[in-house]
Amino acid sequence: MFRAGAFGRFIRRFSIPRQWLLAYLLLIVVPAGVILYGFYERSATILKDEVIRTMQQALKQAGNNLAYRLEHIEDISNSVMMNPNLHEYLSISKNDRLIGIQFQVIKDLRNLVESIQSNSDVFHVRLFVDKSKLYAGERINFFSLESLKTGSWYEKIIMENGGIVWSGSYDERYLEAGNARVISAARMLRDPNQYEKVSGVLMIDVREQLVTDILSTLQFSPGTNVYLVDPSGTIAYHPDKALVGSKVSSDMQEALGSGSEGTLSLKLNAEVNDVLYTTIDPTGWKLVAQGTESQLSHRAVKLTQMTGLTTLLEYIALFLLLPVVLLAIIVRGMNRRVKSVITTIRKEGTDTPMDVPAETSDFLLLERSVEHMLLRVRTLVEEKYLAQIHEREAQLQALQAQINPHFLYNTLDTINWIAIGKGATDISQMIDGLAKYFRLSLNKGRSIVSVEDELCLAQVYLEIQQSRFPNTFDFRVDMEPGLEAYQMPKLILQPIVENALLHGIRKAKGKSGSIVITVREVEGELLFVVADNGIGMEAHKARSLLSAAPTAVKSDGSGSSYGLYNVNERIKLYSGDEYGLSISSELGAGTIVTIRFKAALANDN
Repeated sequence: MFRAGAFGRFIRRFSIPRQWLLAYLLLIVVPAGVILYGFYERSATILKDEVIRTMQQALKQAGNNLAYRLEHIEDISNSVMMNPNLHEYLSISKNDRLIGIQFQVIKDLRNLVESIQSNSDVFHVRLFVDKSKLYAGERINFFSLESLKTGSWYEKIIMENGGIVWSGSYDERYLEAGNARVISAARMLRDPNQYEKVSGVLMIDVREQLVTDILSTLQFSPGTNVYLVDPSGTIAYHPDKALVGSKVSSDMQEALGSGSEGTLSLKLNAEVNDVLYTTIDPTGWKLVAQGTESQLSHRAVKLTQMTGLTTLLEYIALFLLLPVVLLAIIVRGMNRRVKSVITTIRKEGTDTPMDVPAETSDFLLLERSVEHMLLRVRTLVEEKYLAQIHEREAQLQALQAQINPHFLYNTLDTINWIAIGKGATDISQMIDGLAKYFRLSLNKGRSIVSVEDELCLAQVYLEIQQSRFPNTFDFRVDMEPGLEAYQMPKLILQPIVENALLHGIRKAKGKSGSIVITVREVEGELLFVVADNGIGMEAHKARSLLSAAPTAVKSDGSGSSYGLYNVNERIKLYSGDEYGLSISSELGAGTIVTIRFKAALANDN
């Protein structure tokens, strides 16, 4: 009886009045629950956005790595196409059946193929030639052109008119290597003596494993599909081989065509999918990462669940289970722990922000200290990431700066064949011209040169091209006296005269003409006029060259005039938006490019 009465008095002593409990629930428990739920939702959104942003950066880096490797294959293909020996062998008449000539051709072509295949990125080289050639039935590296005509992409190769066409992943059987899954870069070769005649098709095969190895570095969550889509919406590579060659949905194709990279959500097969994509420059393909929200954001979902569970447990422990009478003890214990954490943070080198008042409570001081620590950690992580990106970009730029593939290969190849065909008479002239070209173009790393040096660079370039294409064009430079010392960005004239020669005069019916460079000062402006009497172009096409950067290869195989767009933008950055290029052209009547600069001497601001 005594024990029961004492226990009852103990319970009544610590019982909570009903109105207190109601106030406790309404003023503390309910608001705390709403705040915690809002915090949970906000944390989930922030975590997901951060994960998606990191994945997009990783996808873009993988795309850059893949683009670099494919550009290397295109450079190899361009180098082979510029080999005059190859075109000479392919243009040998089918009536020329002397066995000695045929064996020499086979030997030389075999050496050429083996030198290409020695590159680690190249798996196999195939050359499709007219069936009348003795070596057309070799079926290791040389094949009959008729065997390619039955393929689905032969017409596309012909339509590109010499431009590189990339195939999607496919299975191919090789006599010496068996079955292999490859991606091919193919281009048509023309007979230089009969330009309308197709003399063969050059095909460089790359193992699909090259793409797989690069994309395998992407550590995305399980269930995320990473694949390649060509500009027509056809899947060019996919881990599921059965999907290669199929079309993506129209909604997906439309979304991928909206920009060079991005992140979006699409409803596919009655389920919302998150899609990340970036563009592979050499091919125009899109590198796509696709998965449901739970797949792509697996880490964010997992972290959110852990955060939500921890928060819920803290909520229950803090507001529901702990007796109010123990609150003071808990607060004292928490104060001790907060002070311990603050002391630990300070010992680790994350000092309290200087703007915190001395009378600030321990909890606020901890919050400020943690925020300061997180800010420092995030800043250090971002600095490290940017440093890695800059290091990678510097490495790529250093590699790209080592060579200028198209012009360097053409010039050195010309020097080589002049030496073989004519002896050593002209070699010194070519080497001297090339040395002047590089000395002027490099200019000790300076980006600003004098008008005299820029004109000299253009003149050296044209003299070298005259050695390549003798008696096909002439040029003249007309500069007003006194303009030699004016300053301008370097490599402005060279891309323009290159376009005038290669896209104007060399594409004319007679492949001959003239180029005139005129330099004048008019009302404080420097005017450069580059005129040629080549094939010209339609007015709308001339306007489009300066409106946006075109793709690297056009459908007509004529190449790109990206140089004009680039030059125009550089002039605007140097002199202002009111300056730049203007193009006047008429089909069949030549082209005139006018360059306007703000006239400035070396000591002008």
